[in-house]
Amino acid sequence: MALSENETNVSHPKEVEVDQADQPSPGVFGQTKTSTARTLTREQLDRLGGEQVTLISQFKQMKLEEEAQKNWDLFYKRNTTNFFKDRHWTTREFEELKACREFETQRLVLLEAGCGVGNCIFPLLEDDVSIFVYACDFSPRAVEFVKQNSLYCPERCCAFQCDLTKDDLRENVPEGSVDVVTLIFVLSAVHPEKMRLVLENISRVLKPGGIVLFRDYGLHDHAMLRFKSGSKLGENFYVRQDGTRSYFFSKEFLAELFEDVGFKCVANDYVLRETVNKKEGLCVPRVFLQSKFSKPGQSQSS
Repeated sequence: MALSENETNVSHPKEVEVDQADQPSPGVFGQTKTSTARTLTREQLDRLGGEQVTLISQFKQMKLEEEAQKNWDLFYKRNTTNFFKDRHWTTREFEELKACREFETQRLVLLEAGCGVGNCIFPLLEDDVSIFVYACDFSPRAVEFVKQNSLYCPERCCAFQCDLTKDDLRENVPEGSVDVVTLIFVLSAVHPEKMRLVLENISRVLKPGGIVLFRDYGLHDHAMLRFKSGSKLGENFYVRQDGTRSYFFSKEFLAELFEDVGFKCVANDYVLRETVNKKEGLCVPRVFLQSKFSKPGQSQSS
Protein backbone atom coordinates (compact mmCIF):
# COMPACT_ATOMS: atom_id res chain seq x y z
CA MET A 1 0.00 0.00 0.00
CA ALA A 2 1.18 3.46 -0.72
CA LEU A 3 -0.25 6.77 -2.28
CA SER A 4 0.59 10.77 -4.42
CA GLU A 5 -0.83 13.53 -6.45
CA ASN A 6 0.97 16.72 -7.35
CA GLU A 7 2.77 18.56 -4.59
CA THR A 8 0.04 21.11 -3.96
CA ASN A 9 -2.96 18.79 -3.74
CA VAL A 10 -3.33 16.75 -0.59
CA SER A 11 -6.47 14.84 -1.36
CA HIS A 12 -3.90 12.04 -1.66
CA PRO A 13 -1.06 13.29 0.53
CA LYS A 14 0.59 9.91 0.72
CA GLU A 15 1.20 10.03 -3.00
CA VAL A 16 3.28 13.16 -2.58
CA GLU A 17 5.35 11.72 0.23
CA VAL A 18 6.20 8.60 -1.72
CA ASP A 19 7.40 10.57 -4.72
CA GLN A 20 9.56 12.76 -2.52
CA ALA A 21 10.81 9.83 -0.49
CA ASP A 22 12.24 8.39 -3.67
CA GLN A 23 14.93 11.06 -3.64
CA PRO A 24 18.59 10.36 -2.78
CA SER A 25 20.07 9.85 0.66
CA PRO A 26 20.85 12.47 3.37
CA GLY A 27 22.78 15.57 2.35
CA VAL A 28 21.38 15.55 -1.17
CA PHE A 29 18.77 18.06 -2.31
CA GLY A 30 18.55 19.72 1.09
CA GLN A 31 17.71 16.59 3.07
CA THR A 32 18.74 16.36 6.72
CA LYS A 33 18.16 13.94 9.57
CA THR A 34 17.24 15.16 13.04
CA SER A 35 16.12 13.72 16.37
CA THR A 36 13.57 16.46 16.97
CA ALA A 37 10.19 17.02 15.32
CA ARG A 38 9.53 19.95 13.02
CA THR A 39 8.53 23.09 14.94
CA LEU A 40 5.25 24.67 13.90
CA THR A 41 4.17 28.29 14.04
CA ARG A 42 1.20 29.32 16.18
CA GLU A 43 -0.91 29.63 13.03
CA GLN A 44 -0.02 26.08 11.98
CA LEU A 45 -0.78 24.74 15.44
CA ASP A 46 -4.14 26.49 15.35
CA ARG A 47 -4.82 24.91 11.98
CA LEU A 48 -4.29 21.46 13.43
CA GLY A 49 -6.73 22.52 16.11
CA GLY A 50 -5.89 19.94 18.75
CA GLU A 51 -8.90 18.74 20.69
CA GLN A 52 -11.14 21.44 19.22
CA VAL A 53 -11.28 19.72 15.82
CA THR A 54 -14.38 17.58 15.39
CA LEU A 55 -13.55 13.98 14.56
CA ILE A 56 -15.34 11.95 11.92
CA SER A 57 -18.22 10.01 13.47
CA GLN A 58 -17.63 6.52 14.81
CA PHE A 59 -20.11 5.13 12.28
CA LYS A 60 -18.14 6.59 9.36
CA GLN A 61 -14.87 5.42 10.88
CA MET A 62 -16.17 1.86 11.10
CA LYS A 63 -17.29 2.07 7.48
CA LEU A 64 -13.82 3.25 6.41
CA GLU A 65 -12.25 0.33 8.26
CA GLU A 66 -14.63 -2.16 6.65
CA GLU A 67 -14.00 -0.72 3.18
CA ALA A 68 -10.23 -0.24 3.51
CA GLN A 69 -9.30 -3.04 1.12
CA LYS A 70 -11.92 -1.94 -1.43
CA ASN A 71 -10.63 1.65 -1.34
CA TRP A 72 -7.04 0.54 -1.97
CA ASP A 73 -8.12 -1.80 -4.75
CA LEU A 74 -10.01 1.08 -6.41
CA PHE A 75 -6.90 3.24 -6.09
CA TYR A 76 -4.86 0.70 -8.05
CA LYS A 77 -7.68 0.25 -10.55
CA ARG A 78 -7.56 4.01 -11.29
CA ASN A 79 -3.79 4.37 -11.34
CA THR A 80 -2.57 0.89 -12.41
CA THR A 81 1.27 0.80 -12.37
CA ASN A 82 1.83 4.38 -13.53
CA PHE A 83 1.49 6.21 -10.26
CA PHE A 84 4.73 5.78 -8.30
CA LYS A 85 8.34 6.13 -9.24
CA ASP A 86 10.59 3.09 -8.80
CA ARG A 87 12.43 3.37 -5.49
CA HIS A 88 16.06 3.13 -6.54
CA TRP A 89 17.05 4.96 -3.33
CA THR A 90 16.32 1.97 -1.10
CA THR A 91 19.80 0.40 -1.07
CA ARG A 92 21.41 3.83 -0.63
CA GLU A 93 19.20 4.68 2.36
CA PHE A 94 19.31 1.25 3.99
CA GLU A 95 22.83 -0.13 3.80
CA GLU A 96 21.67 -3.17 5.80
CA LEU A 97 20.38 -4.62 2.56
CA LYS A 98 24.02 -5.37 1.76
CA ALA A 99 25.82 -4.95 5.08
CA CYS A 100 23.96 -7.73 6.91
CA ARG A 101 25.59 -10.35 4.70
CA GLU A 102 28.59 -12.27 5.96
CA PHE A 103 29.89 -12.53 2.39
CA GLU A 104 28.94 -10.70 -0.81
CA THR A 105 27.16 -13.55 -2.58
CA GLN A 106 25.21 -14.72 0.47
CA ARG A 107 21.53 -15.16 -0.32
CA LEU A 108 19.44 -12.47 1.34
CA VAL A 109 15.75 -13.07 2.04
CA LEU A 110 13.60 -9.95 2.12
CA LEU A 111 9.93 -9.40 2.92
CA GLU A 112 8.37 -6.26 1.55
CA ALA A 113 5.25 -5.79 3.62
CA GLY A 114 2.94 -3.62 1.52
CA CYS A 115 4.62 -3.98 -1.86
CA GLY A 116 2.13 -2.01 -3.95
CA VAL A 117 2.86 -2.68 -7.63
CA GLY A 118 6.54 -3.50 -7.04
CA ASN A 119 8.27 -0.10 -7.22
CA CYS A 120 10.69 -1.17 -4.51
CA ILE A 121 11.20 -4.88 -5.19
CA PHE A 122 11.97 -4.79 -8.91
CA PRO A 123 14.87 -2.29 -8.62
CA LEU A 124 16.25 -4.47 -5.80
CA LEU A 125 15.95 -7.65 -7.85
CA GLU A 126 17.74 -5.96 -10.74
CA ASP A 127 20.52 -4.58 -8.52
CA ASP A 128 21.13 -7.70 -6.43
CA VAL A 129 21.24 -11.17 -7.97
CA SER A 130 21.57 -12.82 -4.54
CA ILE A 131 18.25 -11.67 -3.14
CA PHE A 132 14.92 -13.45 -2.77
CA VAL A 133 11.84 -11.34 -2.08
CA TYR A 134 8.53 -12.18 -0.49
CA ALA A 135 6.12 -9.38 -1.41
CA CYS A 136 2.61 -8.92 -0.07
CA ASP A 137 -0.07 -6.27 -0.30
CA PHE A 138 -3.55 -5.60 1.04
CA SER A 139 -4.84 -5.03 -2.50
CA PRO A 140 -5.35 -8.14 -4.67
CA ARG A 141 -5.17 -5.89 -7.74
CA ALA A 142 -1.72 -4.59 -6.73
CA VAL A 143 -0.44 -8.15 -6.28
CA GLU A 144 -1.68 -9.06 -9.76
CA PHE A 145 0.22 -6.09 -11.21
CA VAL A 146 3.38 -7.38 -9.51
CA LYS A 147 2.91 -10.85 -11.00
CA GLN A 148 2.28 -9.39 -14.46
CA ASN A 149 5.54 -7.42 -14.43
CA SER A 150 8.05 -8.74 -16.95
CA LEU A 151 10.71 -8.81 -14.21
CA TYR A 152 8.63 -11.08 -11.96
CA CYS A 153 10.30 -14.46 -11.60
CA PRO A 154 8.90 -17.09 -9.19
CA GLU A 155 12.43 -18.39 -8.58
CA ARG A 156 13.38 -15.02 -7.07
CA CYS A 157 10.09 -13.53 -5.88
CA CYS A 158 6.88 -14.72 -4.26
CA ALA A 159 3.98 -12.23 -4.30
CA PHE A 160 0.74 -12.81 -2.40
CA GLN A 161 -2.26 -10.91 -1.03
CA CYS A 162 -2.29 -10.39 2.73
CA ASP A 163 -4.08 -8.32 5.36
CA LEU A 164 -1.16 -7.87 7.74
CA THR A 165 -3.51 -7.16 10.65
CA LYS A 166 -5.17 -10.61 10.52
CA ASP A 167 -3.65 -12.97 7.90
CA ASP A 168 -0.78 -15.05 9.28
CA LEU A 169 2.30 -14.42 7.14
CA ARG A 170 3.51 -17.93 7.94
CA GLU A 171 0.96 -19.29 5.47
CA ASN A 172 3.28 -17.98 2.72
CA VAL A 173 6.60 -17.28 4.44
CA PRO A 174 8.44 -19.85 6.59
CA GLU A 175 8.73 -18.88 10.24
CA GLY A 176 12.06 -17.25 11.14
CA SER A 177 13.31 -17.26 7.53
CA VAL A 178 13.52 -13.54 6.64
CA ASP A 179 16.69 -11.44 6.99
CA VAL A 180 15.16 -8.01 6.33
CA VAL A 181 11.58 -6.69 6.41
CA THR A 182 10.77 -3.38 4.73
CA LEU A 183 7.84 -1.26 5.92
CA ILE A 184 8.00 1.66 3.50
CA PHE A 185 4.98 3.99 3.50
CA VAL A 186 2.75 1.15 4.69
CA LEU A 187 2.10 1.28 8.43
CA SER A 188 0.60 4.77 8.12
CA ALA A 189 -2.32 3.26 6.17
CA VAL A 190 -3.21 0.96 9.08
CA HIS A 191 -5.49 1.98 11.94
CA PRO A 192 -3.27 2.84 14.96
CA GLU A 193 -5.09 0.29 17.10
CA LYS A 194 -4.04 -2.47 14.67
CA MET A 195 -0.41 -1.46 14.06
CA ARG A 196 0.81 -3.76 16.83
CA LEU A 197 -0.81 -6.72 15.04
CA VAL A 198 1.25 -5.93 11.93
CA LEU A 199 4.50 -5.89 13.90
CA GLU A 200 3.69 -9.13 15.72
CA ASN A 201 2.97 -10.72 12.35
CA ILE A 202 6.24 -9.71 10.71
CA SER A 203 8.20 -10.66 13.83
CA ARG A 204 7.13 -14.29 13.43
CA VAL A 205 8.80 -14.64 10.02
CA LEU A 206 11.88 -12.53 10.83
CA LYS A 207 15.07 -14.30 11.89
CA PRO A 208 16.59 -13.58 15.31
CA GLY A 209 18.93 -10.67 14.66
CA GLY A 210 16.90 -9.68 11.60
CA ILE A 211 16.19 -6.05 10.72
CA VAL A 212 13.03 -4.07 10.02
CA LEU A 213 13.60 -1.02 7.80
CA PHE A 214 10.92 1.64 8.21
CA ARG A 215 10.16 4.85 6.34
CA ASP A 216 6.85 6.71 6.55
CA TYR A 217 5.15 10.06 7.14
CA GLY A 218 6.48 12.10 10.03
CA LEU A 219 4.68 14.31 12.49
CA HIS A 220 3.93 17.82 11.14
CA ASP A 221 4.61 16.90 7.53
CA HIS A 222 3.24 19.44 5.05
CA ALA A 223 0.48 17.03 3.98
CA MET A 224 -0.75 16.72 7.58
CA LEU A 225 -1.31 20.47 7.78
CA ARG A 226 -3.28 20.59 4.54
CA PHE A 227 -6.11 18.28 5.47
CA LYS A 228 -9.43 20.08 5.43
CA SER A 229 -12.11 20.09 8.09
CA GLY A 230 -13.92 16.77 8.28
CA SER A 231 -10.80 14.69 7.56
CA LYS A 232 -9.58 13.91 11.07
CA LEU A 233 -10.07 10.39 12.44
CA GLY A 234 -7.97 10.71 15.59
CA GLU A 235 -4.67 12.03 16.89
CA ASN A 236 -2.33 12.36 13.87
CA PHE A 237 -4.72 10.19 11.82
CA TYR A 238 -6.62 11.43 8.74
CA VAL A 239 -8.70 10.23 5.79
CA ARG A 240 -8.24 11.28 2.17
CA GLN A 241 -11.01 12.04 -0.28
CA ASP A 242 -10.88 8.53 -1.75
CA GLY A 243 -11.30 6.85 1.64
CA THR A 244 -7.67 5.77 2.13
CA ARG A 245 -6.14 6.83 5.43
CA SER A 246 -2.82 8.18 6.68
CA TYR A 247 -1.16 8.34 10.07
CA PHE A 248 1.72 10.76 10.80
CA PHE A 249 4.32 9.28 13.16
CA SER A 250 6.24 10.79 16.03
CA LYS A 251 9.50 8.98 16.77
CA GLU A 252 8.35 8.38 20.36
CA PHE A 253 5.13 6.68 19.25
CA LEU A 254 6.98 4.50 16.73
CA ALA A 255 9.72 3.46 19.18
CA GLU A 256 7.18 2.49 21.82
CA LEU A 257 5.14 0.57 19.25
CA PHE A 258 8.12 -1.56 18.15
CA GLU A 259 9.62 -1.98 21.61
CA ASP A 260 6.32 -3.19 23.06
CA VAL A 261 6.45 -6.05 20.55
CA GLY A 262 10.03 -6.90 21.54
CA PHE A 263 12.10 -5.10 18.90
CA LYS A 264 15.21 -3.10 19.69
CA CYS A 265 15.61 0.39 18.24
CA VAL A 266 18.75 0.79 16.12
CA ALA A 267 17.99 4.16 14.51
CA ASN A 268 14.98 6.46 14.60
CA ASP A 269 15.21 9.91 12.99
CA TYR A 270 13.09 12.50 11.27
CA VAL A 271 14.10 13.22 7.69
CA LEU A 272 13.45 16.86 6.75
CA ARG A 273 13.29 17.97 3.15
CA GLU A 274 12.23 21.08 1.31
CA THR A 275 10.83 20.52 -2.14
CA VAL A 276 9.90 23.24 -4.58
CA ASN A 277 6.81 23.30 -6.74
CA LYS A 278 8.20 25.42 -9.57
CA LYS A 279 4.85 25.76 -11.26
CA GLU A 280 3.29 27.52 -8.27
CA GLY A 281 6.47 28.84 -6.67
CA LEU A 282 5.85 27.03 -3.39
CA CYS A 283 8.43 25.65 -0.99
CA VAL A 284 6.98 22.55 0.63
CA PRO A 285 8.46 21.25 3.92
CA ARG A 286 8.35 17.46 4.00
CA VAL A 287 8.83 15.34 7.11
CA PHE A 288 9.41 11.59 7.07
CA LEU A 289 10.42 9.17 9.80
CA GLN A 290 13.22 6.76 8.88
CA SER A 291 14.02 4.02 11.36
CA LYS A 292 15.64 0.63 11.87
CA PHE A 293 14.65 -1.98 14.43
CA SER A 294 16.18 -5.37 15.16
CA LYS A 295 14.69 -8.59 16.46
CA PRO A 296 16.70 -9.74 19.50
CA GLY A 297 18.77 -12.88 19.17
CA GLN A 298 21.77 -14.22 17.30
CA SER A 299 21.67 -13.53 13.57
CA GLN A 300 21.71 -16.62 11.39
CA SER A 301 23.35 -17.16 8.04
CA SER A 302 21.04 -17.75 5.11
